[in-house]
Amino acid sequence: MNFERKSGILLHITSLPGEWGMGELGPSARCFGEFLAKSGQKLWQILPTGPVGHGFSPYSSLSAFAGNHLLISFDVLIEEGLLSRRNLSRFPIFDPHKINFPEVIEAREKILFRVADRFESTPAFRTFCKQEAAWLDDYTLFMALREAHANRSWTEWPEALRDRDFQTLKKARGQYEKSIRRYEVLQYLFSRHWKKTKKFFHTLEIELIGDIPIFVAGDSVDVWANRELFFLNPDGAATVVAGVPPDYFSKTGQRWGNPLYDWAAHRASAYKWWTERMHRSFEMTDIVRIDHFRAFEDYWEIPADEPTAIKGRWVKGPNLEFFQTLEKNLRNFSEFGRSFRLADHVIAEDLGEITKAVEKLCLNCGFPGMDILHFRFGEKEMHKRGYRPEGRDENRVIYTGTHDNETTRTWFKKADEGERHRVRSYLQCDGKNIQQDLCALAMRSPAKWAILPLQDLLGKGTRMNRPGTAHGNWSWRFSEDMITTADQNRLLKMTKQADR
Repeated sequence: MNFERKSGILLHITSLPGEWGMGELGPSARCFGEFLAKSGQKLWQILPTGPVGHGFSPYSSLSAFAGNHLLISFDVLIEEGLLSRRNLSRFPIFDPHKINFPEVIEAREKILFRVADRFESTPAFRTFCKQEAAWLDDYTLFMALREAHANRSWTEWPEALRDRDFQTLKKARGQYEKSIRRYEVLQYLFSRHWKKTKKFFHTLEIELIGDIPIFVAGDSVDVWANRELFFLNPDGAATVVAGVPPDYFSKTGQRWGNPLYDWAAHRASAYKWWTERMHRSFEMTDIVRIDHFRAFEDYWEIPADEPTAIKGRWVKGPNLEFFQTLEKNLRNFSEFGRSFRLADHVIAEDLGEITKAVEKLCLNCGFPGMDILHFRFGEKEMHKRGYRPEGRDENRVIYTGTHDNETTRTWFKKADEGERHRVRSYLQCDGKNIQQDLCALAMRSPAKWAILPLQDLLGKGTRMNRPGTAHGNWSWRFSEDMITTADQNRLLKMTKQADR
């Protein structure tokens, strides 16, 4: 890690305010960027931005390469002359603090599909389709077929489509030409709005931190189009799936259900698919947080017919060779060059039960790991001589909590009295403004980067996700009135005092 001492905010794009049902890549994103700049922040960390699938989770996407067309900005479409206020006169009024995904998706797609169907081809659009064909062609066909089959998983499609028979796919491209073009247009518009947003944040000298889930969803174009890279039955169903054993979050572990990679097949291709995936991620963001990093060293393999994660086993991953090959491959791209170092662009999510081997892999790669303050006030740890919850290592990224945690206020309220006492004693506070005190501790830490969830900065809002549950997640939003000048000034003061 060769990073300057900085700080930033964790907030997913969907949580931004606005009148169109969910956050988007438009004026609300720019306003948030201006807030970050005025409060001295240099980082904006988001969650994955792929098209959402099961449970509306950004970590269960229909594609590892495509963008979520729901993030296309209605306001920017109006600026571009592709939409008018009149077209939105009957748009429903939604809760400003919670996303009703089924209704919001239906309402937004009705507008977006109309825009896409009326879109006139341009040289820029044609160039985009040609340049991105490697992933775009499969994605748009996949989405058209999924739509034609009532959004059922590709494993439930007719056998010839499921198994990608060449002549059947050729016929399908003609049969669903209109739908395919619609999804091409939506990806083009997403790309255009994304580039505008990224450029704006760069003018503010703010870097974007993206997020890569290590595993992909079974019901995704990635698995359908690359079956040889996963452990699957002839019908496309996974033979083994991903998850984690029993831990802090769940007594039965977490059975995520993602198909597992056939790492031997990936290695045989010199990790071509992963190289393209990382290249795409670095095109979109400046830094990438790799979720569940430990699985590159060893991962929890669960038989697909097991209902929980209890009866799994640890299996060795591709380890250091994977990252060495990846770095070598990425250096062949002109925009990166021979001096490109993954260590300058990757954060390793190394949470949970971490072994010495995982720590060694992280160290050998040079990736900064993560510290979560909610996890660092245990009785055993606090009695160790010289222990500090905020850590002593510079090569870390510190958070109060993440999208998987309760907000700090709720965490403190639910903690047992022993833990609350340890927190109050260490912070020398009464706990009444615990979120502010913990934010300040994160900012003062030796870690080069400190990232605060917006909910903790404001002391308002709810958690984004409850691990191990499939419903009721990812829906929190803030409204413009929730951020005050006092919040901005307090954050700026904390940042300056912490020399960030």
